[in-house]
Amino acid sequence: MIGKLKGTIEEIGDDHLLVDVHGVCYEAFCSSRTLSRVGAVGEAVVLFIETYVREDQLKLFGFLSALEREWFNLLQSVQGVGAKVALAVLSTLTPSELANAIALQDKTAVSRAPGVGPKVAARIVTELKNKAPAFAGEASANIGLKQELGEGVASAPVADAVSALTNLGYSRDQAANAVAAALKAAGEGADSAKLIRLGLKELAR
Repeated sequence: MIGKLKGTIEEIGDDHLLVDVHGVCYEAFCSSRTLSRVGAVGEAVVLFIETYVREDQLKLFGFLSALEREWFNLLQSVQGVGAKVALAVLSTLTPSELANAIALQDKTAVSRAPGVGPKVAARIVTELKNKAPAFAGEASANIGLKQELGEGVASAPVADAVSALTNLGYSRDQAANAVAAALKAAGEGADSAKLIRLGLKELAR
């Protein structure tokens, strides 16, 4: 199996890259986010590869990080999600954004991906909610609080503060991050008014 490719970009297509590795060109299918970040034709590239072997085809899927590749496989463990849909989700959300959306049970964020309807989005956030923390990457610091919010078990001051900030136009993820920072500054016993005030200061930075 091919696990990683190191070579030179030979071609950038709508949904794939051709990577020249010592004169042999490999075709790797990628998310649009990956394609927009790899650089230009002729530049060096390193791709983490997931190899699909079927009776009638062999396909390579390329990612800029091992974490993105893990999410590609994790998404496909959900009923109704194949390689095409998994790439669409990763084209729309970074691994950290995806982990946050799942923790917050934010079906709307997931359903922004092309080809992902409300039912599939609901299955993704439901079936992966216990697995997301292990694949949160840079979002791991506040993932526990976001899970509490998503499951409706967060403390009343926290829930009220996040709701208030969301009503002011911030996304649920931004609000949760701000309240998490406010909690660290004010302590667990802080009331919602203090969390809102500190959360607004955090968002204004």
